[in-house]
Amino acid sequence: MTKENFDKQENSVSVFSRSPEFLDGDPLEEIFALNLGDFLTEHLISADLAQKIKKHDVQDKAESLKKQLRELISIYSINNTLSVLGFNNKEDYIVYNSIAKTIVQMIEAKACHIFLANKYAVGMEVTDLEMVLVGSSFSAEEEIDCDNPSLLHIPMRYGSENAGMIMVEPKEGKTLSNEFLKLIQVTARLFAISMMLLKLTDEISKIMEDEFVTSAELQHYRAELTAVIGDLGEEQQNFVEMLARAVDAKSEYHNNHSQHVADLSKIICDYLGLNEKTKDLIYYAGLLQNIGKITIPEELFNKKEKLSKEDWEILQNHPNIGVSLLMSINFLAEVIPYIHYHKERWDGHGEPEGLKAYSIPLGSRIIAIADAYCALREDRPYRKAIDEQKSLDIIKTESGIKWDPELVKTLEIILNK
Repeated sequence: MTKENFDKQENSVSVFSRSPEFLDGDPLEEIFALNLGDFLTEHLISADLAQKIKKHDVQDKAESLKKQLRELISIYSINNTLSVLGFNNKEDYIVYNSIAKTIVQMIEAKACHIFLANKYAVGMEVTDLEMVLVGSSFSAEEEIDCDNPSLLHIPMRYGSENAGMIMVEPKEGKTLSNEFLKLIQVTARLFAISMMLLKLTDEISKIMEDEFVTSAELQHYRAELTAVIGDLGEEQQNFVEMLARAVDAKSEYHNNHSQHVADLSKIICDYLGLNEKTKDLIYYAGLLQNIGKITIPEELFNKKEKLSKEDWEILQNHPNIGVSLLMSINFLAEVIPYIHYHKERWDGHGEPEGLKAYSIPLGSRIIAIADAYCALREDRPYRKAIDEQKSLDIIKTESGIKWDPELVKTLEIILNK
């Protein structure tokens, strides 16, 4: 398969780019979308384009801004960021219990409790307290000891807005590692930004119904909305990277394996000329290809003695644990197939479905070969790291068996540059 064929196979728009419908193929709209404002357009663009700006009357400009805002709200609706917000009744909040239990599994804490500020806990019972408990890893019968000095309080803060708090109780005599603490912090911030986005999109939707809203007001809201969306994108990447570090921290290797796999996968994508969205997704898949390990008890993960039947069942099912976790994070939904099929083999004798050759998603084939090569280049308890040429030779002997032959050639070209 040629480089061009690879490019055709994965043809989509970047998760961070704007659609052609949004821009209408017009550079003027691109400038507006980038929030540069009238001053910059007057001084940094050609005279004919500046003249085009002046031809827009106030009503046309207002309608154009409304169109942009509607597009942004559609793309970045709460269903495309986090699916755990915007509830209207108490029963819906049960999903927070699952999130709290997942956090306990990931960081091996004793307990986790999630609180929201009163104004965000719509549908919950009104209290005089500033924070409302919306989710807990405890059962209904267990009481939370809020005076426990070992409790960690991680605020869901974005700017001056405090949307809630994640409370974590470590296991007795055990402190949280720096990787796990940062993972909770970035999770809390991701919640806060998503809630701010929900609040802002609701506010903008209402203001656009006002026939007397001015272009200046709409520009202000567009600037605010694009700023929050930018922060959300940055925090999503931070979340993925911290999740990957937490996975690696739980292993016995502590060598940033996931980051190495993601970085090599991205280099392969760059060589193949894949578009930005595909590169983003494959990079995330490289970071998270071992995500299932984070919900496996550390003692089992690093167990040296013979595993029991129950141990084997847990380990054999860990990719499914990872997929289930990812499915609860909507902005990573497209990463799931790449991770789910990265243990498939070119000859069709892999797992979980026995897919063969080009029926295996390209992203899965890329992270599979990157994972194998990086593993060979890293120290393991049973051997030292293998040098670059020997690692490549091992990969080449399995070309057409485990690995896509064209990707093997690509890897060789990249390494020999």
